[in-house]
Amino acid sequence: MSNYVIQTIDPIIVQLGPLAIRWYGVMYILGFVIGYWILRRRWQAGLFDMPNEMAVQDMLFYSFLGALVGGRLGHCLLYHPLEYLCKPWEILQVWQGGMSSHGGFIGVMVALVLLARKLHVPFLHLLDNGALAVTPGMFFGRIGNYINSEMCGTPTSKPWAVVFPTYDNVPRHPVQLYQALTEGALLFVIVWLVGRKRRVDGLMSGIFGVGYAVVRILTEHFREGSLELAGPAWSHLTQGQFLSLFVLLTGIVVLACAGWSARAAR
Repeated sequence: MSNYVIQTIDPIIVQLGPLAIRWYGVMYILGFVIGYWILRRRWQAGLFDMPNEMAVQDMLFYSFLGALVGGRLGHCLLYHPLEYLCKPWEILQVWQGGMSSHGGFIGVMVALVLLARKLHVPFLHLLDNGALAVTPGMFFGRIGNYINSEMCGTPTSKPWAVVFPTYDNVPRHPVQLYQALTEGALLFVIVWLVGRKRRVDGLMSGIFGVGYAVVRILTEHFREGSLELAGPAWSHLTQGQFLSLFVLLTGIVVLACAGWSARAAR
């Protein structure tokens, strides 16, 4: 066991009476702070067409609510419906961990539709910039999963295996870190490179959708299976892989719309 990394970070940073400040919540806050910085820099550089800085802040607020509500409901209703339907008040206990990236995507998209109507800014333009800004949150969110010792991987003897003592004493794939590096870091680099210049609306978010679906389907292969995480029996996929197929389809449709818009503009 001494040959493997042992995850011993306490999920609670500090306990102030009944109030516990957790790494998981701090990670999400950090992701939104960096996301706002990215949006503001793009607005200042003329790559993000917003009427003023207050509108950029509005986007952050709308996206935060969309990700929070959608991510939490997605986790509760898609992965643990019976558990949370029996104890619905626990849905509000976000600080305990448990967020669904797929649910968060839906929540953010709904929020951006509402914001686009309010500001009279094209929805795909908001979605493009949101796709770039969300990647830091995905990176830090997975680090939060790692610290919480949740979403553990399958057993392995690879030298980079990690033991999660609060889960069991078996060396496992650190799938949380795999997903942090792919869903977060890798997608950030790819979308950032594409978005360094003005592009047709939909290109950045379409690439993000396709890229996210591909890496999520691949990395889910290393995640420990369970009845709660299983997708439809006929699909032989995990729930995460199955839902990622819809993200893949959405990304392809958005890319097609971007291509159509580019041809129409010629």
